Amino acid sequence: MAVYTEVTDHTLKEFVQQYAIGEITSFKGIAEGVENSNYLLKTTKGDFILTLYEKRVEKKDLPFFLGLMEYLSERSFPAPVPVLAKDGTTLRELCGKPAAICTFLEGMWPKKITPRHCAKVGEAAARLHLASHGYDISRPNALGLAGWQQLYSTIINGTKVVDEDIIKTITQELDFLKQSWPRDLPRGIIHADLFPDNVFFTEDQVTGVIDFYFSCNDFLAYDIAICLNAWCFDDKSRYRKDCGEALLVGYNSVRKMEDKEEISLPILCRGASLRFLLTRLHDLLHPMPGALVNPKNPLDYVHRLSFHQQISTAKEYLQRLM
Repeated sequence: MAVYTEVTDHTLKEFVQQYAIGEITSFKGIAEGVENSNYLLKTTKGDFILTLYEKRVEKKDLPFFLGLMEYLSERSFPAPVPVLAKDGTTLRELCGKPAAICTFLEGMWPKKITPRHCAKVGEAAARLHLASHGYDISRPNALGLAGWQQLYSTIINGTKVVDEDIIKTITQELDFLKQSWPRDLPRGIIHADLFPDNVFFTEDQVTGVIDFYFSCNDFLAYDIAICLNAWCFDDKSRYRKDCGEALLVGYNSVRKMEDKEEISLPILCRGASLRFLLTRLHDLLHPMPGALVNPKNPLDYVHRLSFHQQISTAKEYLQRLM
């Protein structure tokens, strides 16, 4: 989450009047995250999240995202629910941007990650994969191999210089992944951005999963690779086997990974590391003017990619054999 577009009191009041959610009592921007403008909206009828869609989110994809959240919620998965306006629609426009209001989910994202958190995130990822089965809208992954190549082009052609060693690493890794990326793994809808600030906990239980705006159809195991990158490294980008094992065991307790998914996991983890290295570099080199957003450090993913490059089997992510 982040804030790129500021909303005036008058404009907000007019917008909220299109919903039956009461009168505004407070309104505050949320600085975490990097993709859309998000506000905590409190009214006389409850708490909500107002999102203005920016940057990589295309308007044509919004029915997929909003419909998916509703679909998951109907199947007892803790996703936000888009709020219907008085005219029965969920997607509207605010300050010239597509916008929606969603329900507020209780809980806090973990600042200090433990294996217990990772186990529950693994379970939640598997539950999402199962609960989304049957959702009849599809969306390709815009940040797959082709998307990585496009980001790479914007980085090497940018006005600012990126360290030559990083460019060399990215170039070699792209070439490797083009040749090695799996082609026949179980597919379905994945979250594709299950970072700690997108998962809420109450007393070690997952009470909410948010920010579905990268969700797409892709390999289910790629979601696990993203989670391993996001949850299982410390603040110095050193891999934590206790967290990695907990995450994988948690996932397998709900949905058992197939042998070919386990075999492909190291390559999928390399791809996930490269994806976040590229997007963070892109955002650092091409910031939006006036944005109230906390930038992410791309170097974290240089180190994580280097770690995954040394892994040959999924068992090396564990403290004990799978």
